[in-house]
Amino acid sequence: MTAIPRYRTWQGPALLSAGFRPFFLLAALWAAVALPLWLAVFAGDASLPTALPPLVWHVHEMVFGFAAAVVAGFLLTAIPNWTGRLPLQGWPLGGLVGLWLAGRVAVMASGAIGVVPAAVVDLAFPAAFLAVVAREILAGRNWRNLPVVAALSLLLIGNALVHAGALGVPALDLGPGGGIGNRLGLATLLGLISLIGGRVVPSFTRNWLARRTPDGRMPAPFSGIDRTALALTVIALLAWVVRPDSRATALACVLAGSALLIRLARWRGAATWSEPLLLVLHLGYFWLGFGLLLLGGATLLPVLPPTAALHALTVGAIGTMTLAMMTRATRGHAGRPLQADPGTTAIYALITVAAVLRVAAPLAVPLGGPGAYLAALALAGAGWCGAFGLFAVFYGPMLALPRRRAAG
Repeated sequence: MTAIPRYRTWQGPALLSAGFRPFFLLAALWAAVALPLWLAVFAGDASLPTALPPLVWHVHEMVFGFAAAVVAGFLLTAIPNWTGRLPLQGWPLGGLVGLWLAGRVAVMASGAIGVVPAAVVDLAFPAAFLAVVAREILAGRNWRNLPVVAALSLLLIGNALVHAGALGVPALDLGPGGGIGNRLGLATLLGLISLIGGRVVPSFTRNWLARRTPDGRMPAPFSGIDRTALALTVIALLAWVVRPDSRATALACVLAGSALLIRLARWRGAATWSEPLLLVLHLGYFWLGFGLLLLGGATLLPVLPPTAALHALTVGAIGTMTLAMMTRATRGHAGRPLQADPGTTAIYALITVAAVLRVAAPLAVPLGGPGAYLAALALAGAGWCGAFGLFAVFYGPMLALPRRRAAG
């Protein structure tokens, strides 16, 4: 994602000159705003005008709001590099951004406008984005990345299932966290991290090590170990979507998590300690493997509740990996050095603190009671909001200004 694709001349706002610009900025802003709203509702200090139960809204907006925007920014920038075709720019890009924004407003206001109108508005963005990506990959004959089209299709289906559950479809009962629809969306995001992260983490590490120690040991090349880890991850995630509480699913998650950590150990992450911009990619992938281990362990050997595992996967894997890719891609396209400055390092530190505190928060109950648990949640939320808020502050000008001004 550090290569600069071909762009048409665009005389309008720089924010609409490339897909990563509006979507990365809006994703960070929504992440920093939506979580405090949820924490206020959870603490009983506020209510939302949405027709979705508060927990369902929280999960939905993290998966199909925040994370979907990051995916859009990444793919709209990466696909031109994959296919050699011109990127989506200008007012067509602005229209796609508008659909995403309309979805956030519609879901929030669904209690007033109705579930069906909210669903129609919200589903317009993933449907349009799927059409754009499918057109580009098929036109560019980029068959290697057809799994991306499948993943976006699953995100659309998962989002639709959440809305169907809100309409009262019996087989799609929302349940805790939004039921099968939100699980399908989350599993799809984790699958994308395992697939695309498995490409970029060793590749970026190899390139960095080759410049520093050209005769040194490099990350292991793709092999049967990687194929096995990916296959086990897909099986575990599918099983979790369908049967989240079964012991067979738990075993599959433990096997997948172990395989991913073995895979990660072959990428020489320990050699990247001096460059946080690279180290954070390894950390994000670690959270994926560790989170799957916790998810299986919550059933097989319940020490922490399943929510701890889910937040290792969401705050840890998704939060860390999205910030890692957003900072790296923005710096590359803004003409900045691919090195972490103090502000960027602070962003990584805050998201790591947020993930550790959120995973460990259930331990606060036996130590200090419900008050300690709420305090841990508040601190974890502050870390999350601080990380994405700092991204908006430090990287917002790079995203909003033309490349020549951001680089100077």
